[in-house]
Amino acid sequence: MKKYYPHLEVDAYIYSETLPMLEGHPAISKFVLYDKKWKKLAKHRRFLEEWKLLKEIRRGSYDLVINLTEGDRGAVAAKVSRAPYAIGFDPQGSGMMQKEKCYTHLIKHTPKPRHTVEKQLDALRCLGLHPKEEERDLFFHIPEEARLRVETLLHENGVDEGQFIQVHPVSRWMFKTLPVKTIVEVLHFLHDQGKQIVLTASPDPLERKMNKEIVSLAPFAIDLSGQISLKELGAMIKMSQMLLSVDSVPMHLASALKKPTVAIFGPTCEQNWGPWRNPGARVVTQKLSCRPCYQPGCGGSGKSDCLTTLSSQSIIQAVEEVLEFKVLSKVGCLSSLVSEEL
Repeated sequence: MKKYYPHLEVDAYIYSETLPMLEGHPAISKFVLYDKKWKKLAKHRRFLEEWKLLKEIRRGSYDLVINLTEGDRGAVAAKVSRAPYAIGFDPQGSGMMQKEKCYTHLIKHTPKPRHTVEKQLDALRCLGLHPKEEERDLFFHIPEEARLRVETLLHENGVDEGQFIQVHPVSRWMFKTLPVKTIVEVLHFLHDQGKQIVLTASPDPLERKMNKEIVSLAPFAIDLSGQISLKELGAMIKMSQMLLSVDSVPMHLASALKKPTVAIFGPTCEQNWGPWRNPGARVVTQKLSCRPCYQPGCGGSGKSDCLTTLSSQSIIQAVEEVLEFKVLSKVGCLSSLVSEEL
């Protein structure tokens, strides 16, 4: 929007924990933050905090509100803002009653799978703005202090910048995660090829526990689980040779940074959430009639057959293709045929 109307001021209403994703974005003037911790407060305290937040939104005197989520909270904010124009997704009967009346313009859902970025860009198309292909890239700001911290951390662990493969094998949703055995087989192959390997994960105890188990079977891997912030995670991805990740945040950061990536998908849909406008990305998945199912494991078990039966060889093949892409790109020998295949 700032590209089309540079005089506009754009504020972002987001969860406080997601601030690092947008912090430093040149198009955003101000952040309005909702703290998830309020949900644990006594009812009257939570009501007070949320009421203060809604008053702040009302004071913004916004001319336009765009809700890019499909939950009720964004719809309520749109209504409370009293903005003359409000855009949101057609609730199609879901959520609170008469939710559609919170908006002046509704974004219609399409019947076929579509990437989330394109879906959200429909908010601009609603306004008659049609972003060109090159205007649809993701953006992630990495501050200098994050870059320096990661540079130091890598040096302390004997890792060479640009010469290591970053592996993010876990997600907070464990049903999107590969078996340890499969990951270890891939890591041993990479190690045999002379690659340095850095493991990352969030501070979540389950994620750290899984990476600890992986390292016990692949002791050559450097485990930095829970040791870096989101901005530092982005800096590390940028310094890596490539990223190998399940369907999780690092994969999206890699798309913003145009970093070669192998993304592993199971029960979630790569057409909705896969790497975006990243020519050096490969998706590894299985063509099964049941996927994508978006279920927390087969039969609610927490384990997804589409991942437990995924071969390490299919992942290794994708990694080799991505590394070959990187080499060809570096020497300027990438053919148009390869680009189209990616």
